[in-house]
Amino acid sequence: MVASAVPTQAKTDAKNSDGFRPVRKFGFGRSGAVKDEYETKLLDLARVTRVTGGGKRMKFRAVVIAGDKKSKIGIGIDKGKDVSQAIDKATARAKKNMINVVVVNGTIPHQVEAKAGPAVILLKPQAKGRGLVAGGAVRVICDLAGIKDVSSKILSGSKNKLNNARATMEALKKLKAK
Repeated sequence: MVASAVPTQAKTDAKNSDGFRPVRKFGFGRSGAVKDEYETKLLDLARVTRVTGGGKRMKFRAVVIAGDKKSKIGIGIDKGKDVSQAIDKATARAKKNMINVVVVNGTIPHQVEAKAGPAVILLKPQAKGRGLVAGGAVRVICDLAGIKDVSSKILSGSKNKLNNARATMEALKKLKAK
């Protein structure tokens, strides 16, 4: 007699101790699941209003910084009708507007100063182990760019996170490898 080529039902009808089939959880244990290589941080969230003849229209503006902590950094600004939509759109824009930053032994290769709008930022390289001496938007951007030892100073009186973030990005674009 020839052995049958019909597959057994044991694999497809596997039941747990309750006698029921286990619930399949989608996205768990799949090799095809997409892992995001960029870490994101919400820098600023503002409610903006447009006044029309019929009244006020509210939107939310999100500023998101995305980086891989290995010299890639991007900034995204976008608006949405609700907070989650604004954050999602800004995150997508940050991932699209990536720049490469020159990082040498965890610091920047030389001193750099940049201006964006009214904000003026000064970045100075530091010795290994000094740490990230920066505040606000500059600290978030340098951290996500993978710069571990740097000193910064906001030379203008600007407290605006968005302008300070733009000035920091301009300063990082000016960096050249020695």
